[in-house]
Amino acid sequence: MLRHQQIKKTGVLLAVAATSVFAQPAPPKVTMTQNPFLLPYATPHQTAPFDKIKNEDYLPALKDGLAQGRNDVDKIITNSAKPTFENTIVALERSGELLGKVAAVLFNLNSAETSPELQKIVKEASPLLTEYGNDITLNEKLFARVKSVYDQRASLKLDPESAMLLEKAYKRFARNGANLDEKGKERLRAIDKELSQLSLQFGENVLNETNEYVMYVTDEKDLAGLPEFAREAAKATAKQKGKEGWAFTLQAPSYGPFMQYADNRELRRKLFLAYNGRGFHGDKNDNSAIIKKVVDLRYERANLLGYKTHADFVLEESMAGSKDKVQSFLDELVTYARPAAERQLTELTTYAKANGFNEDKLQSWDNSYYAEKLKKEKYDLDDETLKPYFKLENVLNGVFTVANKLYGITFKERKDIPVYNSEVKTFDVFDKDGKFVAVFYGDYFPRPGKRSGAWMNDIQGQKIENGENVRPHIINVCNFTRPTETKPSLLTFYEVTTLFHEFGHALHGMLANGKYESLSGTSVPRDFVELPSQVMENWCYDPEALKLFAKHYQTGEVIPNELIEKIRASQNFLAGLANLRQLRFGLVDMYYHGQKPTGETISQVEGKVDSVANLFPRVEGTAFSPAFSHIFAGGYSAGYYSYKWSEVLDADAFEFFKEKGGLDNKAAAESFRKNVLEKGGSEKPMELYKKFRGREPSPKAMLRRSGLIL
Repeated sequence: MLRHQQIKKTGVLLAVAATSVFAQPAPPKVTMTQNPFLLPYATPHQTAPFDKIKNEDYLPALKDGLAQGRNDVDKIITNSAKPTFENTIVALERSGELLGKVAAVLFNLNSAETSPELQKIVKEASPLLTEYGNDITLNEKLFARVKSVYDQRASLKLDPESAMLLEKAYKRFARNGANLDEKGKERLRAIDKELSQLSLQFGENVLNETNEYVMYVTDEKDLAGLPEFAREAAKATAKQKGKEGWAFTLQAPSYGPFMQYADNRELRRKLFLAYNGRGFHGDKNDNSAIIKKVVDLRYERANLLGYKTHADFVLEESMAGSKDKVQSFLDELVTYARPAAERQLTELTTYAKANGFNEDKLQSWDNSYYAEKLKKEKYDLDDETLKPYFKLENVLNGVFTVANKLYGITFKERKDIPVYNSEVKTFDVFDKDGKFVAVFYGDYFPRPGKRSGAWMNDIQGQKIENGENVRPHIINVCNFTRPTETKPSLLTFYEVTTLFHEFGHALHGMLANGKYESLSGTSVPRDFVELPSQVMENWCYDPEALKLFAKHYQTGEVIPNELIEKIRASQNFLAGLANLRQLRFGLVDMYYHGQKPTGETISQVEGKVDSVANLFPRVEGTAFSPAFSHIFAGGYSAGYYSYKWSEVLDADAFEFFKEKGGLDNKAAAESFRKNVLEKGGSEKPMELYKKFRGREPSPKAMLRRSGLIL
């Protein structure tokens, strides 16, 4: 995801996932010999010394960072000189360096390599960080200096990037309570503290539910229909757990293939109920009460700040600009997607009945199963056929090659950069002139301490400081099919597109080239941040790109044209149903956040949206909201629509790449790098898009690509 979770210093705030960040009286200072965070990093490119950091190092270093950050802010407030852009806005941007360094490592690991001990540390750290952030944005003297500079903006003759930094700094105060009275500020502090804790608890509950469930199969007859790769992986999982037979989990590489291929309908139903009941069992991991509390608090917070709803607050700073525009956008797409989805479900049901299904309606646990069979019949294509061509190492080299052809960058693996898990790969990234660009980390397999899904983070952001262009340290984290005893990691085509997607986010971070970290890389509105990632997905369907890396892991044979054509022909297979599913998520998000909380139960909320955007019967005891980490544990609240919004952008953008030569379209690639990837949030996103494309985006390319219009 953004699909990635973002951890980035944002000037006056430190954004940790969806949470702002600030702190207590200055703690006792930690001596430099005790803590690796407080020593100069003696590592290549000053990368994080993961091999030296221990759990007991985090809180002391964090508290030291809080004290240093507070001292930085005090220097700004007590400066006797007249407020200027440099001594106030830039000084604020540069504050809290140690704090940002510690928090980036801590919250990265809490997503990718957590443990009960680390979760306890994060729970203790989060309220401190939230208070720290509020102590900044609610400081009247600091706001007075920021406002003084902002009021002079017309006469300052700032360059566009500096003007944007000033605007963002002022809005960050104004939008986060600087104009509230003392009573209001105290209430805001309490809300933010509670929201940060609830968000962490929500994520932990989902992780617990995902990790705790295992379905063991001991009778080989129950594996009927499953391809060899799924059987082998399940046997390896059982062996790891000290069991005989086969073990299936709720991790995507296990859950997905079982739902697609297993003939045993009752076991598919059992696994479906477990996956879609996560956080919804009325036990210690239940997220129902958390959802209600989060929705209520977000609404109260928005009201406190003068906004009608949480969505109004969030979307004011988005590319879409307003709640009404987002709602209209989603509603309009439903009018295209639903008729197509209805036709496709009828086709799927007819096919199922012709192949032994004897009920009136397909259930949700039948969808992937019969869809896979119908796809195989229509296109003679399935994962078993494709996976041998998508060895992980080849796909990774492929995405590197695509990036090289487009942007001239190269990747060189290193073995001496410290990592937090031995499976993590590290690379130096160089520009076409040989200049160092970034450090790239790749973490690709599921583990008990890793969240499900896929995302990009930065461990160090890009900025220009003291004349030096500080280059970023970027990480992609995924959960792909593991190697087995007899085969390397062979990816499904969905996993291939996921790798390209997350790498698009990584490019946005690695190629950043701005002055200010808070505007750098992926520090852009949610409905613009998915553009680079989704543009990269398009190359997975491009014959020229596929032939660069899709090679049989045993024979070295390049993927044949026949298979490429089948991939392309099947690109829109059941696209109406797929689009409706994404719109369902976006509509539920807007229902929670775009109005006054209704007091309705989760089932009632989802039921209302399902009447418009779901064609399968509702299943008692299941709901997706209690595991909807994007909006309740990540940064996508009132922003899930951005995936569809960005599809409009990426389809339109990719047509530009293809118009004049595909991978050889240097003009398009150079324009995309210069106006999108390098610029981050330094200008308004629509202005950046128009500079790249020469015009505003048209939705027709997306609708054509999805087969929703001719």
